[in-house]
Amino acid sequence: MRKIGGNSFRKYARLTLIGLLLATLFFIYQASKVGFDYDFEKFYPTSDSETEFFFEFRDKFQSDNDFLLISVENKSGVFDLKFLKKVDRFTHELSKLEYIDSVSSITNQREYFISLSTSHKQLIDFENVDLKRDSIRIYSKPELINSFIAKDGKSICIFVKHNDFLARKNSGGLLDKIEALSDKYSFDKTRVVGRIIGQKYYIKKMMGEMLFFVALSAILIVIFLFVAFRSIWGIIMPQFVILGGMIWLIGTMSLFNQPINIILTVLPSVMFVVSMSDTIHLVSRYLDALRTEESTLDAIKMAVREVGMATLLTSITTSIGFFSLVFVRVEPIQVFGVVMGVGVLIAFVLTFVTLPALFYFFPGPKYVTKKKQGHFWKKRLAKWFIIVLKRKRLIVVLSAVVVGISVLGLFQIKTNNLLMDDLDESDPLKQDFNYLDANYGGVRPVELAITIKSDSLDVWDKDVLRTIDTVQTYLLEKYGLAVKSSLISGIKIVHRSMYSGLPEYFTLPTQRTKWRDIKRIITAPSAQVLYRMLVDSTGKTMRISGTIPDLGNITVTEMDSDLRSYLETKTMHGAIDYQITGTAHLVDKNLSYLSTSLIKGLLVSILIVALLMGLIYRSMSMLLISLIPNLIPLVVIAGVMGFFGVELKISTAIIFTIAFGIAVDDTIHFLGKFKFELMKGRTKIYALKRSYLTTGKAMILTTFILCAGFALLGFSSFLGTFYLGILICITLFVALIADLTLLPVLILLFYKPKKKRG
Repeated sequence: MRKIGGNSFRKYARLTLIGLLLATLFFIYQASKVGFDYDFEKFYPTSDSETEFFFEFRDKFQSDNDFLLISVENKSGVFDLKFLKKVDRFTHELSKLEYIDSVSSITNQREYFISLSTSHKQLIDFENVDLKRDSIRIYSKPELINSFIAKDGKSICIFVKHNDFLARKNSGGLLDKIEALSDKYSFDKTRVVGRIIGQKYYIKKMMGEMLFFVALSAILIVIFLFVAFRSIWGIIMPQFVILGGMIWLIGTMSLFNQPINIILTVLPSVMFVVSMSDTIHLVSRYLDALRTEESTLDAIKMAVREVGMATLLTSITTSIGFFSLVFVRVEPIQVFGVVMGVGVLIAFVLTFVTLPALFYFFPGPKYVTKKKQGHFWKKRLAKWFIIVLKRKRLIVVLSAVVVGISVLGLFQIKTNNLLMDDLDESDPLKQDFNYLDANYGGVRPVELAITIKSDSLDVWDKDVLRTIDTVQTYLLEKYGLAVKSSLISGIKIVHRSMYSGLPEYFTLPTQRTKWRDIKRIITAPSAQVLYRMLVDSTGKTMRISGTIPDLGNITVTEMDSDLRSYLETKTMHGAIDYQITGTAHLVDKNLSYLSTSLIKGLLVSILIVALLMGLIYRSMSMLLISLIPNLIPLVVIAGVMGFFGVELKISTAIIFTIAFGIAVDDTIHFLGKFKFELMKGRTKIYALKRSYLTTGKAMILTTFILCAGFALLGFSSFLGTFYLGILICITLFVALIADLTLLPVLILLFYKPKKKRG
């Protein structure tokens, strides 16, 4: 028979479950409308002057990232008439597709000759076929090699300029048509790279991985719950919270029009582990209470009373770990932090609202209520506790050694970033990217903005152009830039055309009349579209646009530093200003903020956790005791990254703040139980033993479940997600060992409970 209060609780439980069911149905409807997002621009640094400059610069000219490079290969060599005719037809059909602005290849490009009149000749003359002659002519033009034709002569690159900022739906349709055309012509090998194909590829993978992680998480949930509680009851009860939390979170995202980005593909796995942590602690304590309490309601009250506050604190600290990611100046990471922080709080609310109501109507498995005495875990934990008491000095020494070794690894961490480093080398898109990167001057866009600051000069001043020519020569020879468009190149091409295309005239002119004629040709009304891609309407700003191989942030940062030093000598006494910009440059810029962002985020998390522990215990020693076991795992994981060459980048930077927020949970549960026992008047050693035996099982179970959940991310084809899962697993495992060994030792050595006045 239940004690007084049972009827009131029954009414509360019934209304609660009905309300939760209705809310869940609403969020299921909302979740069905959630979208996916892969917007490359959202990885630019926020509130940054260089980002603002880039957008203004792009408005003057055009996007540097809205194009496709299509490489078509002929293994026997490209100067084959049948192959070239196929390329010509393919190029022509591409140009007719919707959303295409222009298509350029050696089959539709002309060489102009300017004398008394202007004439032209196709680079490939299909009417008067002489491929040997045409190949010699093409290879004599430096602007074509590794731009339109590979140096080894095995493939041709077709440059496709499509509408700027093409929407996902339109870009998907365009890519389908390009693929159909490619299949129609059956080249030996066709490779396509560009922003919109990356967008389509990533979104497809994101959706696939989301479904995969949901399915795998569901399987793991069943396995671990059965191992933990050995009953159908133990499997079903937590599912309401775990699945409900995921549905509520995705539904909330949809309600606020927040799509799932590439980083949020880990949402199912992370929600699985944070929800499991809360439910395992509550269910485990409830089952223990059933062994000692006379009624179900009393067992519910005891479980909620003993783990409720600790679980609230762990939810707060975990959410703080996620929320602190707002300090990283990258929008997708900020969104990830806010979404997951909210998800943690949703999981806590559902755990302590849903489970007590379910416990009341479905009290528990019979094996629990029949066994009133000790069990497997208490015997094992009692032995481990004795070992810890006997090996205090050894534990402290080993902890210091581990920290020392990890610090050595920490100083070996490198900060680096590549455009496609989230994909494995075996990935087809990565292989296509690497081929074009190696054979066509690179696919990493580089923009140099050149502004004439003197009122008396403009971009057509001869001294200005000669100075810019030396800069472009440096870019070509020292920086390794494959120049795709610049006013200097345009002038040289026109000058060469005035001398029958002779290669030695690919220079700036020396004669005044030639300067005048060239300016007239390039600025003519018929050439305005091309001219406005090189010079803005004021005649004060011009661009040098090109690509370099994807060498990584470390190398490119050094190259940029050398370039800036060189540019400082080419300002014409302050008359010319230079600024490196472009999409890749802005993503790299984020890396310069990473260290500061990480430190800010971690300091906020550590400070709040320290304040919480300080308020609860009103003891400086306990504040430090609670932090040490949770800072050690962070040092260890930094050491692992350093020793194994895992680079610090946008995708791995979030590991530290997330790991700290989650790892501190077990410490809080342990210390919460320790305080509860002290409040009962227990001695320090007895309270410590009771805490060890009571919370030890839940700590071990939740850590293994958390590790298993994050280990799921090891199946991801995104390397950033892979490292996130594996490194957090290591962190949590180290944190568990620290909590079961070092934490009790620190309490024994340094914590002195205040004696109650009697």
